[in-house]
Amino acid sequence: MAVLSARGVLLAFSGQPVLDGVNLTLEEGERVCLLGRNGAGKSSLMAILAGQAKPDSGEVHRAQGLRTGLLPQDVPPDLGGTVFEVVTSGLGEKGELGRRMAEHHRLARELAANQTDAALSAKLALELAKLERALEAAGGFEALRQVDTAVSKLGLDPDAEFTTLSGGLQRRTLLARALAGDPDVLFLDEPTNHLDLDSIAWLEDFLLRRRGSLFFVTHDRAFLRRLATRIVELDRGQLTSWACDYDTYLERRAAQLEAESSERAKFDKKLAQEEVWIRTGIKARRTRDMGRVRRLVDMRRERAARRERVGSAQLLAQEADRSGKLVAELEHVSFTYDGRPVIQDLTTVVTRGDKLGIIGPNGAGKTTLLHLLLGRLQPTSGTVRLGTNMQVAYFDQLRAELDHDKSVKDNVAGGNDQVIVNGQPVHVLGWLRNFLFSADRARIPVRLLSGGERNRLLLAKLFARPCNVLVMDEPTNDLDLETLELLEDLLADFSGTLLLVSHDRAFLNNVVTSTLAFEGNGRVVEYAGGYDDWLSQRQATLQAKSAAQRVPDDEAAAKSAASRGPRKLSFKEKAEAETRRKELAELPAHIEALETEQAELNARLSSPGLYSDPQSVQKVQARMAEIESGLDRALARWEELESAQRVFDAALASGEVRE
Repeated sequence: MAVLSARGVLLAFSGQPVLDGVNLTLEEGERVCLLGRNGAGKSSLMAILAGQAKPDSGEVHRAQGLRTGLLPQDVPPDLGGTVFEVVTSGLGEKGELGRRMAEHHRLARELAANQTDAALSAKLALELAKLERALEAAGGFEALRQVDTAVSKLGLDPDAEFTTLSGGLQRRTLLARALAGDPDVLFLDEPTNHLDLDSIAWLEDFLLRRRGSLFFVTHDRAFLRRLATRIVELDRGQLTSWACDYDTYLERRAAQLEAESSERAKFDKKLAQEEVWIRTGIKARRTRDMGRVRRLVDMRRERAARRERVGSAQLLAQEADRSGKLVAELEHVSFTYDGRPVIQDLTTVVTRGDKLGIIGPNGAGKTTLLHLLLGRLQPTSGTVRLGTNMQVAYFDQLRAELDHDKSVKDNVAGGNDQVIVNGQPVHVLGWLRNFLFSADRARIPVRLLSGGERNRLLLAKLFARPCNVLVMDEPTNDLDLETLELLEDLLADFSGTLLLVSHDRAFLNNVVTSTLAFEGNGRVVEYAGGYDDWLSQRQATLQAKSAAQRVPDDEAAAKSAASRGPRKLSFKEKAEAETRRKELAELPAHIEALETEQAELNARLSSPGLYSDPQSVQKVQARMAEIESGLDRALARWEELESAQRVFDAALASGEVRE
């Protein structure tokens, strides 16, 4: 059943419309990803569908009583109050409930802070009990649980003042607000920006479990691949729907663009032939076919109305002379801030040509580690040795290197008309065209640019300098997928050294060759490969540590038993051993069956036909949740049984027991 539909939606700011009579239907339970280039109009379309903006013409129909939640790309300027108050304001028509929840949070905080004043504590406790009864009667505790979970998982301080937060924390607060209302349709514009890897993983699981519809924009391909049941692309004002996964979409879209290019080439050839015909001599004009003339006029109009695709960015990094073989060597480096260990006893070496990824939770110290590696920050203890002939280009996630009051071209060329590229002067407007800035766009102040345009400008400024050490701190935020893939190719081919901080899992997998991971309490561990390699190696390490911790107890027990001689197993112990062997033998087939069914259900969820029957969607989603929990239990049981079997086999081998 359709929960929302748009018909003939048109929106224009200046020149050609960004939305040119688009049509869209969103079914109940669908998870639709909207793709398109920066500036294509994705955020505008999302705001119109969510009821936050109106089109110039066209209609948007919503199911009666439909509740929507929106995470916008830009933070509204009029929001205030604590984080908790902002989040609970997202409860929509449950606004009164939200106010009661905020009051409950305030009273609970005051009660905890006033334990020494008995009279005040008693008064607060009485008010709190009264409010809790009202919340329970209104069914508010489930909503309160959702609010608390969102605030906690997104790493927010519920008592912080919203207006004092950084832009990234404000965006996370708005994401929590959108999730807390549990809307029928959730609109998310770049939800993974400013989230760390743990928060992204939680958000993915949360969105997969919820039953409502989802309409989202993202540049995170891992996030897209896991969530989207359908892809729609906004290109030159038109929407195209692709009922397939992302990788299939890429193949089909490439084929479509090739076919379009071929058809347009044929059209242009025919038009050129007709133009030659219309310009022939006097005799031909006297006997001219007026129908052919009218067709020529129509062809001219069609050609004039054609909208060309925005070209791809031409990313080029200027490589300086090679640095020394050593870039940075850290020996037993520690760094402490306000008494808190940020980095403890880190020893690592970065050599020329390394592509090093740095991952960890927000606030763990990733940017601090970058500054230590570059010698911009002195360690609390330990030594940092830097290499020679290092020419560093630094991509700052806060975009602090941009002067927001200066024009785009002045930010790149410093007021000059040219930049020097590989020793040759290049006009700054020509250089900026490589990064998709038109001449008009290059002359406006930076403060008027979108987030994606600012990132492209920072790349243009960065790559206008020769470098052999490239430092990129969260470069992927707000970039469209085409530019992101071009940046990947450039970094893969870069012969210098790359230091990369990113939460984009696909980007890390495709670019870096080793990873430094923050694993709590200032501990930083190095792994070979990218994000997926880190996951698998870390899991193996944790399992090995768990087994090693059991060895001393097992050895002590074995020595004690050896002093007494071998012990014969009881009938019960033999039965338990046989049951364990049997269960261990059967578990792999059971896990494989669950994974097969999971893959089949994922394929069903990718089929648009499923969404014509809401009950079927709910059944599939419920079964998916059962399978996920079943797999967790089966894998945990397998590990438990294998561990027990290893201990048992060791006891048999050592002669501690005999069957």
